[in-house]
Amino acid sequence: MMLTGVQADLYLHHLEIQSNNPDNLAKFYSTAMNMQINKITNQKIICNGPSRKIIITQGHNKTLSYAGMVCRSEKNLIGFRKFLVMNQVSIKQFKSEIYKTGSFSIQDPDDNIICFGVLNDNEKLYSEGINGPLQHLTFASENVEAFQNFYEKKLGFDVTDRVVKSDGKLATCFTTSNHEHHTIACFKSVKKGMDHHSYEAGEWNHIKTWCDHLASHDIQLMWGPGRHGPGNNLFIFIEDIDGNWIEISAELETVHGRPTKNWPQSERTLNLWGKAILRS
Repeated sequence: MMLTGVQADLYLHHLEIQSNNPDNLAKFYSTAMNMQINKITNQKIICNGPSRKIIITQGHNKTLSYAGMVCRSEKNLIGFRKFLVMNQVSIKQFKSEIYKTGSFSIQDPDDNIICFGVLNDNEKLYSEGINGPLQHLTFASENVEAFQNFYEKKLGFDVTDRVVKSDGKLATCFTTSNHEHHTIACFKSVKKGMDHHSYEAGEWNHIKTWCDHLASHDIQLMWGPGRHGPGNNLFIFIEDIDGNWIEISAELETVHGRPTKNWPQSERTLNLWGKAILRS
């Protein structure tokens, strides 16, 4: 049986990002994001926290190697793969100690690599640390229309919200592979790559816990607190030492097949409470 991305109930599990100094970046995530460091080699470090994992490898700053998504069962993964094959999506085998046999990767129109698999039974769960599962990833792209077409038509993600410019062109597209408002989104930009990644704090009191934690380590917010229009979620943003943007979010809307909503491009759409960082 074929399954769309939403029917397969995919969720974001981990990211592999590059840095010209993996040790320093890992120390930042250990401190700021309350994660434990597991150094595999001098060129590969894994940072773990409760339902969050960042792999840091030697390379160019602000570069995403791949995003790792998880399917909850091997049956669903097979059904999703059949859907991709039907839609003529190029699939490559992907081997990882995180996934069971059968994991694979695809490449989107901007050459971002997304991997899919079922977690290995020995994948360790980390309970120590502040609550904040890795929740969504947002890309920058010169062609948001191509992004929407690929994730909606080829991968079977649902489009929950779009931000539309006054000339009718897309400024932002939000897509989901489960019942959370967005799993992967995209902003119109003059560049392409990762715009930010986000952790879900759950509720407002947990946002305050994160803010107090960051303040205790003299890490300042670069944006927020605020509330987005699309998704209706509370947010704060910080920047890591390589310049990657990190969002901590709460109260993200859950969706169950509602129609796509179009929003006007404005500061108020991006932040109902005040100033916004517009990408285009």
